[in-house]
Amino acid sequence: MVIGPSRCGKTTIVNYLNGYNGPLRRTADVIYGENTMDIPSSYIENSWMYKHIIALAQDASKILILLDGSNCTQVYSEGFAKLFSKPVIGAITKLDLNSKNKEKCIKQLKRIGVNEPYFLIEKNDEVGIKMLKEYLLK
Repeated sequence: MVIGPSRCGKTTIVNYLNGYNGPLRRTADVIYGENTMDIPSSYIENSWMYKHIIALAQDASKILILLDGSNCTQVYSEGFAKLFSKPVIGAITKLDLNSKNKEKCIKQLKRIGVNEPYFLIEKNDEVGIKMLKEYLLK
């Protein structure tokens, strides 16, 4: 299950994890891929939708929580990751747009209850995304 705020690169990561190279699609629906569940950003941006995320998480083996490193706004409630009985993994995307936010994003992941390791995803640097895929699909 992949969760993240609007425009954090969630769909790009989901497509990579599923080996899909087609056009990006924005939708208000949960999209089930070969290896993923792509949760619409509206589910995380409206706390009253958390119950739907929790219900959907029952079908997931792992939860991937994304933060947008380009602005690192507070999207998740404190202790959010503790809502899940599955392993929760944290990744910070778009750090190439504002590397100064790295520590701020790491503090936020800790505040919401995500334990290390944290995966750093930058455009044109496939190391972070490859490490994340390997970690998730093992």
